[in-house]
Amino acid sequence: MKILFDFLPLLVFFACYKLGGMHPEAAQAFVNTYMSGMLSGGSVTPDQAPMVIATLAGILANAGQIVYLKLRGLKVDFMLWLSLFLFVVFGGLTIYFHDEIFIKWKPTMIYWCFAVGLLAARYWFKNNLIRKAMGSQLTLPDEVWEKLNLSWTAFFAALGFINLFVAFVLFKSDTASWVSFKAFGTTGLTFVFIIGQTIYLAKYMKDEA
Repeated sequence: MKILFDFLPLLVFFACYKLGGMHPEAAQAFVNTYMSGMLSGGSVTPDQAPMVIATLAGILANAGQIVYLKLRGLKVDFMLWLSLFLFVVFGGLTIYFHDEIFIKWKPTMIYWCFAVGLLAARYWFKNNLIRKAMGSQLTLPDEVWEKLNLSWTAFFAALGFINLFVAFVLFKSDTASWVSFKAFGTTGLTFVFIIGQTIYLAKYMKDEA
C-alpha cells in the first residue's frame, strides 16, 4: 500500500493523459470550458488538452496525499513537499502556456534536488541521509554507508539526465512514449537499482545474522 500511495500522483497523471489522448476532442472541450481562466489565450488544441488535464490531476493528487497525511496526524516528508512545490511550479507553467516542455523538466529537477540534498547533507551538515533512513534496519561499516550515499546520489543524478534524453532526444516528438517511460521506465530502473544494492548488501546481512 505504501508503494501505491507514493506513486499515486504518477499513476493519476499517466491515466489521465492516456484517457485524454483517447478522447482528445472531449478533453479539449473540458479544458476550454472549465480551465480557460488558467490558460494563456484561454484555449487549447486537442493535442494539448490531455497534457493539461493530466498535469492538473497530478498536482491535485500530490496535494491530496499531503491533506490525507495531515488529516491522519501523520508526518509529511520533506520530499513530498518538494514534489508538490515542483509540481505546482512546472505544472503551473505547463497549464498556463499549454506547453509540455515544462512538465518534462519536472522529474529531472526532482531527481537533481534529491542528489544535491544527499551531497549537501553529507558534506555540509555531516549527515548521511541514507544511513539515517536505513540505519535502524541494517548494521553496516562506515565505508559501506558512504558508498550507499554516493551511489544513491549518482543514481538520482543519472535519472535526471536519462529523463532529459528520453524527453527531448529519444522521444522528442512522441510525448505519449515519454509519459509511459515516466510512469514505468524510471520505476523499473529504480527497482533494478534497489535489487542491485540488495545483492551488494547481502553479505553484510549474513554477517549480521
